[in-house]
Amino acid sequence: MKSVCIKTNNKNVINYLLNAIDDIKVDNVYYSKLKFKIYHNIIVHYKGFELDKFVSTMSEILSSLTVNLFEEDILKTIIAHEYFYFDSIDRAKILDFIDDFQDLDDYIKKNTLLYNIFSSYIYNNNKIFLDGFIPFRVQDYLNLLTEKVDYAVNRYLIDREYSEFISMLKMYVQSQSSGKDLVHLVYSKNTSVLLDENKNIIEDKSIAFNAKYLSDITFSDNDYALNTLLSIVPKKIYVHLIDKNIDEFIQTLKLIFEDKIVICSNEDKTFWFKKYE
Repeated sequence: MKSVCIKTNNKNVINYLLNAIDDIKVDNVYYSKLKFKIYHNIIVHYKGFELDKFVSTMSEILSSLTVNLFEEDILKTIIAHEYFYFDSIDRAKILDFIDDFQDLDDYIKKNTLLYNIFSSYIYNNNKIFLDGFIPFRVQDYLNLLTEKVDYAVNRYLIDREYSEFISMLKMYVQSQSSGKDLVHLVYSKNTSVLLDENKNIIEDKSIAFNAKYLSDITFSDNDYALNTLLSIVPKKIYVHLIDKNIDEFIQTLKLIFEDKIVICSNEDKTFWFKKYE
């Protein structure tokens, strides 16, 4: 017989465990919940002969429990400790970044790490003090979360710098008088051409190199187009998308120039494609 006593006073954890143990698809499993001097104790007994299957099931339960009930608090603790100079608003945004870029592979990797830790421990021990086990016995998992936090902080700082840069350019555009009534931008991911209202190419290379407001955010060959538009500040910018794709660069133009941007669609592409493709 194999017995595992899980000690905790966390009501959410207790309810999670009881529900999970109720759903165990292993025969000869019995459990009880007792309150001793300090802890609530969930004691799980296994009286069968498939020990590996029982240990595997309990390890899966405890791994999922850790991710679902403890991970957010662990992340908050890491952020507060490692990045204490951020205020509460920044910390909350960093936490959101972590949620945004985690995928199925991350979930599997975390659960695999935890599964191996719990499995090894259960084979050799009969008691688990969960409140102490999580912060002190799952170091590989904590290291993985720390890496996630570091990555999220870098992403957050880049995003904040980008937002500040966009705000600065928006104020610049709003403060300038327009140099032209209309400019056409013929655009695809690999090429961009600026045309005046008569569809003549705007010679913008020299303007781009002498621009006062050079972008700190690189859009490769499209930098010159952005800098030229910032130098001209036209009243309207008609954007003709060769591949119909509104990518990061076009989104940035929309943020900077706002209602000056007009995305053209359902038009005759013959002129644009033959001359500028």
